[in-house]
Amino acid sequence: MAISKQYLKTKPVCKVTFSVPAKDANEVTVVGTFNAWDTKSTTLKKLKNGTFKGTVDLEKDNSYEFRYVVDGNYINDDAADAYAWSDYASAENGVLNL
Repeated sequence: MAISKQYLKTKPVCKVTFSVPAKDANEVTVVGTFNAWDTKSTTLKKLKNGTFKGTVDLEKDNSYEFRYVVDGNYINDDAADAYAWSDYASAENGVLNL
């Protein structure tokens, strides 16, 4: 898994690209505090090589908790900037620091 960040000079925004290698998966979404944990709003596109990829514009100078949902299973990204415990999920969430 990979996360890339591109800060825009003209706006207080960072383009965050999420990449998830999941060749056998049917659907991958990214959920987090930036989209109210909505499993339908940020679906990643499957590429020919089996990687799911998508870009989200996020306001910089903030931290966001997130996880991936791969065919209904919640997983973390090993490239997250940090991890934060969630009592709601009884698991850790990845953290993006922008």
